Amino acid sequence: MHYRIMASEETRPLLGSAVRINDPPQSPSDSQEYLDKLQNRKLYLATFAAVLGPLSFGYVLGYSSPAIPNLKKIEDLDLRLDSNEASWFGSVVTLGAALGGILGGCIVDRIGRKLSLMLCAVPFIFGFTVIISAKYKSMLYIGRILTGIASGVTSLVVPVYISETSHPAVRGTLGSCVQLMVVTGIMGSYVAGLGLDWRWLAVVGCFPPFFMAVLMCFMPETPRFLLAQKKQFEAITALQFLRGPLVDHELECRQIEVNFSEQENRLRWVDFKNPAIYKPFVIGVLLMLFQQFSGINAIMFYAETIFEDAGFKNSSIASVIVGAIQVAFTAGAALIMDKAGRKILLIISGAIMTVSSAVFGAYFKIVEVQNNSSLTDTGHSTMPTPVLQNTENHLAWLALVCTSVFIAGFAIGWGPIPWLVMSEIFPVKARGVASGACVLTNWLSAFLVTKEFHDLMVFLGSYGTFWFFASSCALSILFTCLCIPETKGKTLEQIEAHFRGVQEFIS
Repeated sequence: MHYRIMASEETRPLLGSAVRINDPPQSPSDSQEYLDKLQNRKLYLATFAAVLGPLSFGYVLGYSSPAIPNLKKIEDLDLRLDSNEASWFGSVVTLGAALGGILGGCIVDRIGRKLSLMLCAVPFIFGFTVIISAKYKSMLYIGRILTGIASGVTSLVVPVYISETSHPAVRGTLGSCVQLMVVTGIMGSYVAGLGLDWRWLAVVGCFPPFFMAVLMCFMPETPRFLLAQKKQFEAITALQFLRGPLVDHELECRQIEVNFSEQENRLRWVDFKNPAIYKPFVIGVLLMLFQQFSGINAIMFYAETIFEDAGFKNSSIASVIVGAIQVAFTAGAALIMDKAGRKILLIISGAIMTVSSAVFGAYFKIVEVQNNSSLTDTGHSTMPTPVLQNTENHLAWLALVCTSVFIAGFAIGWGPIPWLVMSEIFPVKARGVASGACVLTNWLSAFLVTKEFHDLMVFLGSYGTFWFFASSCALSILFTCLCIPETKGKTLEQIEAHFRGVQEFIS
C-alpha cells in the first residue's frame, strides 16, 4: 500500500538551507521582530477549542472509575455488572480507540484537521447518549466503544492541529496542553462521580464535545493542510487569524510551501529499510508499549476499586486527590520540558514509578500475610486475599501515597513525553503512517493491560501484579538510557540527521 505525503524531509538538505514548517525568519534580528509582531490571542482560542477534544476523551477514560461501583450495585439485573463484565466495560473503550486511531489516520489527510475534529463530536455525544438510555448491558458496551472511537481519532488529530497552527515560540507549551486536558478530563469525571450516578455522569460527558464542535466552526483549518490542497488564499487568511495582521503572512506561506516541493513522493514498504525511518519507528512503538505497561491506565480506570481493595474508607475522594495530583504535575512538566530535557525527565519518571509500584506491591504482600495470619488464628481457610478483612486498615494511607507518587512520576515524564517525542523523531515522509502505528500500539496495549488487570490480580496476586508493573518501569529506564536520543533544542533536520548519519544509533 502506498501512502500520500504532504512533504519530504528525505531528499532535502539535512542541515543546510531547508526551511522548517512555520519557522519565522532565520536571523536573530528578524526572529525577534517576527515575535514582537505576533498576536497570539486567537491562536490560544483555536488551541482551547481543539483541546476540548482531549478533555472529552480524558473524561471517557475516567468515566469507568466512578461508574463501575454504581453498575455493580444497581438493582436492575439487565444492567448489573459482575467483575468480568466490569472489566470489559472499563477496557472495551480502548478497542474503540484503537479503531479510532486507524480511522483518524485515514480521514485527517482527506477531509482536513478541522472537519475531523468536528466530526469527533458525533461519536462522543452519540456514545454517551446510548449509555444514558441503556436498558441492557450491550448498550453500555456499545456506548463505550463509540466514545472510544472518538477518543482514538481525537488523540491523533488534535496534536496535528495544534502543531500546524502554532509557531515555534509557543508550540511546545501548547502541545503539552493535550496531555494536560486529558488528565483534567479524568479528574473531572472523578469529581462529578462524587455527586452523580452513572447516567448523569454520561450526561455531563456530552457537553465538552458539543462545545468543541461549536467553537471549531469559527476556527480556521491549518495553513499547512490548506497549502497542501493548493489553497494559498485560504492559507493566508488562516495565518491572519492565527498570527494577527502585523506579521508577513506571505513569507510564512512561502516557508511552508518549501516543504511541498516533492509532494508527490509516497512512502513505500521498502522505505522501512532506511535507518532514518525504521529506527525512530521502533523507538516510537516501544515508547507507547512502555507507557502502557507501566500500568497507568489500569490504575486510573480502576482507581476507586484499588482504593476499596486497599481498605481506604472513602475511595471516591482518594481518586479525586490522585486526579488533582496528576493535573498539577502534568502542568509542571509542561513548564520545564524545554529546560530539563526529555531524556532526564523520562529517567526520573521511570525511577519514581518503579519505586512506588514496588512499595505498593509490598503493601499488598503485608496485607495478605496479615489476612492469612488472622484467618489461621480463627480456624478459617487460609486462601489468600488481597485486602484486609476489617475496614480499619491502618496501612490504607500507604496505598494512597504509593498511587499518588506513581501518578506524579508518570505525569512528569512517561505521560506527556512519549507523545512529544513521537511528534519529533519521525521525518515528514513517514509521520502520518508511523504516528498512526504508535497510536494503534498505545491503545491496543491499553486494552490488554486494562482488560487483563483483574485476571493479573487473580493470577499473580495484588502484590505480584504491582511488582510486574515495577519491573516494566525499571526496563523503561534502561530503554531510555540506551536508545532514546535527547531532542531538546534540536531542529527536526538535526534529529533526522542523527538517525540517518553514521554516528551510533544509541545515544
